[in-house]
Amino acid sequence: MLGASIAPLGFDARFSAVWRRYEYRVADGSTPLNPLLRNHTLAVADTLDVAAMDEAARALPGLHDFAGFCKPREGATTIRTLLDFTWSRGADGVLRADVLADAFCHSMVRALVGASLAVGRGRLAPVDLVRIRDAAVRGNEFPVAAAKGLTLVEVGYPEDGALALRAAQTRGVRQLP
Repeated sequence: MLGASIAPLGFDARFSAVWRRYEYRVADGSTPLNPLLRNHTLAVADTLDVAAMDEAARALPGLHDFAGFCKPREGATTIRTLLDFTWSRGADGVLRADVLADAFCHSMVRALVGASLAVGRGRLAPVDLVRIRDAAVRGNEFPVAAAKGLTLVEVGYPEDGALALRAAQTRGVRQLP
């Protein structure tokens, strides 16, 4: 749905959101390059193993400390609920990551994609991403992917009456149970 209206009382574009969905596009070595897509699709020379990338991605969702996939920021938490993470190859041959979470820490999506690309290239095994997540420490096993292929595609908000409450909850520091 597209539209615009005056925001309800209590609305905060960033903190009232319940979830955010990002898409990341990658044209690998098996995909003919389309110059019309060059500004929002990362091109890599390697042919990537999308099945291994998808296997790795599907193992990550849940409430976890994602410090292994975040750039540390003082005072910020790295505990997030990753709701869904998948990889697929479209009819045009372009690989698409679909990443859905209640919130993302700094560089989290690009780090998840970078780790997935390492899996697709055979430099990491799919289980390595769970190991990195569970270690909760940012290492150097993979480079963070460029911003070029990343697009915020959708944001979900609660009903108008719950906007201010959600913003207050989101501002709170999370902890794992």
